[in-house]
Amino acid sequence: MVTKPVNQKQSAERGQSANVCPAVGKTVSGVFRSDTARDNNGQYITRFLYHGENGLMAYRLENVPLAVQKEARLLLFQGMEGFDNLSCLDRVSAARLTITLSSEEHNETIPRQVSPQAWHVMYADRYTCQEEEMDGVIEGVGFQLTMLNPDSAGNPLDHFSAEEAGLHSFYFMLILAYFVACCIYVQPLWQALNKGGPMHTVLKVLSTALLLQGLSVLFNYIHMARYASDGVGTPIMGSLAELCDMVAQVQMLYMLLSLCMGWTLSRGRKSQSKPLQWDSSPASTALALGGVVTQGALLIWEQFEDTEHHSYHAHRSLAGLLLMALRVALTLLLASVLYQIISAERSTLKRDFYLSFAKGSFLWFLCHPVLVFLSVIFNEHQKEKIITIGVILCQSISVVILYRLFLSRSLYWEVSSLSSVTLPLTMSRGPRNRY
Repeated sequence: MVTKPVNQKQSAERGQSANVCPAVGKTVSGVFRSDTARDNNGQYITRFLYHGENGLMAYRLENVPLAVQKEARLLLFQGMEGFDNLSCLDRVSAARLTITLSSEEHNETIPRQVSPQAWHVMYADRYTCQEEEMDGVIEGVGFQLTMLNPDSAGNPLDHFSAEEAGLHSFYFMLILAYFVACCIYVQPLWQALNKGGPMHTVLKVLSTALLLQGLSVLFNYIHMARYASDGVGTPIMGSLAELCDMVAQVQMLYMLLSLCMGWTLSRGRKSQSKPLQWDSSPASTALALGGVVTQGALLIWEQFEDTEHHSYHAHRSLAGLLLMALRVALTLLLASVLYQIISAERSTLKRDFYLSFAKGSFLWFLCHPVLVFLSVIFNEHQKEKIITIGVILCQSISVVILYRLFLSRSLYWEVSSLSSVTLPLTMSRGPRNRY
């Protein structure tokens, strides 16, 4: 949920080039630079989705005389399509709203929005479209912008963009649901973990992934609770939320790949007399680690490339698109492996297990790409909420499906006990009659 500095590549994708503007959240702080505005036909500052009426943009300047001398102004645009094809003068004249920077503080009311619209803010001054070379280095003007939407009473007090509205309440409800579920299930789960048995390791992995997801939700809520009051939030909490989500994604990927690939590669060489364990053959480990390293590298790359990133904005950058393609490829790989397993399996009980496992695995990997694909039919201000809420709920359901599967004595327990040529992910080391 953290909004970070806008870089040149992102701005070009929105229709213009820009240099770095040090900005955090929707209370945007930075420096208006004449050389940057001149080099890029305007210095791109930020974007904000306004809705309804009484939307507000307030600015504060540090050096008003210099801003007046440079004829500094803010240009607000709604549509950025074809912006790169416009000349500098055409860009400036195409602004929907122009705000002259002539006072230390100023509040500007945004025109009424019939539906939520994205407004893009650029800086320009007398040097922006000047053909002659600039004389020397011109000092920049420090600024702070605050963008506010109307709240339920119509007062401009809401720091959240229209695309973010409602996420704060969603995270609160999710934390409440996690707390209630924890109170109900923590004791039985703890007993199952202490007892050991064939589901022991996978339950530890699932529990860790669920804990990381819960921490990610908590950190996002803390960040957004602060963001609601000042438009900046607590960026470190947003970063911690992303880190927890990244670790959970990598951990689940390694577990699911190890389960399927380890079983496939070891099915013909396991002794019937040996208890089942998580297969650690060089081939299965290399495949699982290969997937983990690839996904981890793409996640880290995506953090640097998509500077307005949070966990489920991955479709906005090249790294994010590659990450979704990887998830689709992994789904196809797992589908191929499970199809071979199910086709060769005669036991109805085992086939039911593999089918349930496939449902949980496919839901985990495919929810993000599918939701991004479906989001094209929704309005711009709805896409982020649909993707964020949808992915979190779908992956939580996926974990629940896998929990039920591996805790069920009628499925995984029996499958693990009937034959050693089944799944690699078991930890039973003692006599089976102890269970």
